[in-house]
Amino acid sequence: MRALLCVLLLLVAPLVRAVDYPPVLPGRTIELPADSGAHPDFRTEWWYVTGWIKDETGAERGFQITFFRVRSGIGEDAPGRFSPAQLILAHAAVADAKHGRLLHAQRSARASGALAGAARDRTHAWVGNWRLEEADGSYVAEANGQDFAYRLELTPTQPAMLNGDKGFSQKAPDPANASYYYSRPQLAVRGTLSIDGREHAVSGKAWLDQEWSSEYMPAGASGWDWIGVNLDDGGALMAFRMHDRTGDALWSAGTLRDAMGRDRALDREAVSFTPLRRWRSPRTNVEYVVAWRVRAGDRELELRPLMDDQELDSRRSTGAIYWEGAVRVFEGGREVGRGYLEMTGYAQRLEM
Repeated sequence: MRALLCVLLLLVAPLVRAVDYPPVLPGRTIELPADSGAHPDFRTEWWYVTGWIKDETGAERGFQITFFRVRSGIGEDAPGRFSPAQLILAHAAVADAKHGRLLHAQRSARASGALAGAARDRTHAWVGNWRLEEADGSYVAEANGQDFAYRLELTPTQPAMLNGDKGFSQKAPDPANASYYYSRPQLAVRGTLSIDGREHAVSGKAWLDQEWSSEYMPAGASGWDWIGVNLDDGGALMAFRMHDRTGDALWSAGTLRDAMGRDRALDREAVSFTPLRRWRSPRTNVEYVVAWRVRAGDRELELRPLMDDQELDSRRSTGAIYWEGAVRVFEGGREVGRGYLEMTGYAQRLEM
């Protein structure tokens, strides 16, 4: 997810002039649909969709698509289609246990408007023929890679979930490290997936996050662990923790939606991640915790991966290595939901 963005910023940092990025401040409530478009004054922004889908044969897979918008800090005095002032990156993936590894692809381009961009008035981000677009109350996610292609329609079944304090999501003891952040859990999915030379009709559930910030990472943090879970009872859980280089937690928070649709903001004392099982990548030698026990308020959940090898290695492009994959969620030994787990900052510290 955001790891692609972090390394890009590190690469362009020597070229960046002083830019006054607006701060993220408490007291501002996210307003939808007005805030569903791009906020180009802020340094970073992303639209992030994850989900589980089942085809007509009963095979289950995870999928993910993310569009990142970056205000690079260069080229702002020379606007035009070739200006690097605004950049768009995109990443798409399919988690298929039969393949035993993550299938993924990625793209990047200047936000020229024709080839790539992000609309301000609604959710619509694109790079070439990849897109995430809202129209008539639903979203369309479309992407293709060497090993897969999909076109999915994502229909909201619940109101948006404003994370933190009405969308102000603090990432550290210093409130300067924060984002504006909302989620759309329990999206109903229908569409097509092409994989292994066959096209399948698919359906399932998905999750959408939109987040924008100018100062995301606190000092001392190496990365984060994040989950977005659609619970079978109609509830939802978003939880994250910022961690240091040793993996110890520096900050945590979350939002828990119950079966009646009531949202509860969870502070750092109400959220914890406990490692249960580790896996080491045979390609990068990076070790990840692929099974966790997560305490979220009065609930204690266990995360089990669809498969261990859901590492995304983008060293040939932006350089980031991280784990992002589909997980099953258990409570008291019974499966109660499905979602996605993201772990960053274990190969190297993320800069953003």
